[in-house]
Amino acid sequence: MKYLVMIYGDEAALAKRAPSDATAMSQAHGAYAEALAKAGVLQGGQRLQPTSAATSLRLRGDKTEVLNGPYAETREQLGGYYMIDVPDLDEALKWAARCPSLAEGTIEVRPIWEM
Repeated sequence: MKYLVMIYGDEAALAKRAPSDATAMSQAHGAYAEALAKAGVLQGGQRLQPTSAATSLRLRGDKTEVLNGPYAETREQLGGYYMIDVPDLDEALKWAARCPSLAEGTIEVRPIWEM
């Protein structure tokens, strides 16, 4: 079953971290992705640009509105994801618990609704 492992964090705090800390986190994610790949469960994943680069759409009546930036104001923003294919939720949670960004934010695990 496929799951999306979504990484949420405080963009403002992440932007203020020391370059050496950012490098260490990038290396940790590289090792994590490598472990996922070696286990044969990695389906894909990417880091996202900041929410300031986002464009949101919403429908009001019959008119589509285009908004610059994120639609919702939250303390944590979606910063990246991994898509994994594992037998069940327990296995997905084990992999999510190993994600380096768990130390800095929230990891959401959600099953993919295959169509």
